[in-house]
Amino acid sequence: MQPVVALASGQVYGYEALVRARWQGDLIGAGALLDAAAARGQHRAFDALARRTAIRQVYPQLAPEQVLFINFAPGVVYDPNICLRTTFEACREVGADFGRLLFEVTESESFPDLKLLASILERYRAEGAQVALDDLGAGHTSLTYLAALRPDLVKLDRDLIRNLHGDDARVPLVEALIRYAHDLGIRTVAEGVETAQELRLVTELGADYAQGYLLGRPAPSPVGPAGS
Repeated sequence: MQPVVALASGQVYGYEALVRARWQGDLIGAGALLDAAAARGQHRAFDALARRTAIRQVYPQLAPEQVLFINFAPGVVYDPNICLRTTFEACREVGADFGRLLFEVTESESFPDLKLLASILERYRAEGAQVALDDLGAGHTSLTYLAALRPDLVKLDRDLIRNLHGDDARVPLVEALIRYAHDLGIRTVAEGVETAQELRLVTELGADYAQGYLLGRPAPSPVGPAGS
C-alpha cells in the first residue's frame, strides 16, 4: 500500500492498495499480472480477487478516518450488478464503511464505452463509495470523460509531474487541469511526486493530494508521510 497525502494538512488521507508479485527475484506489477491472467482467460477472476484481497487485508489496518483506494479494471466488468457482488460482500464481511472506499479505474486499462463505465461508477456510488479516474493529461482519461463522469477524484498523470520545475512548459497545463477539475467539483491527486520541488509546485498549483516516493514508498502496512 502507498499513502495519498492531503496537501492542506500534511496528513495521510488514505492508502492505495497495490498488487505486486515476486517471480524469480523480479517484482511484477498489477498490469503485467492482469495481462498474464487475461492470457489464460482468468482476467475477471484476477481483478475480482485483487479487489476482495485489498478490502479484507488492507482496510482493517487503516485509521478510522482514512480512505482505501482500490484499483479495478473496467474492461472486465460486463455487468456491474453481477461482477461487483463479491466485492460488496467482502466489504460487508469486514464491516467496511463504504464512504471510506474509493474505487479507481486502473491506468493500464483502456476504457469501455462511456455508458458502461458510467454504470460501473454509479453502482459503486450507489453503495456510498467514492470513485476516481487515473491519468488525466495522458493515457485514456480525456477531458470528455472527466466532464461526463464527474468522479470524486482524478489523478494527474505522473509524466506531468516528473521533474516539474518553475520554468517548465508543463506548469500552465497542470494548473489548467487542476482548475478545470475543481470547476467540475472534482478533487485532484498529483501522482509520482519524488522531489521537494515537485511537491512545492503541485501544492502552489492547487492540487488537493499528492502521492509518490517522496511521501511514502509502497509498504505492506500503513506508514505516515516520509519525514513526518
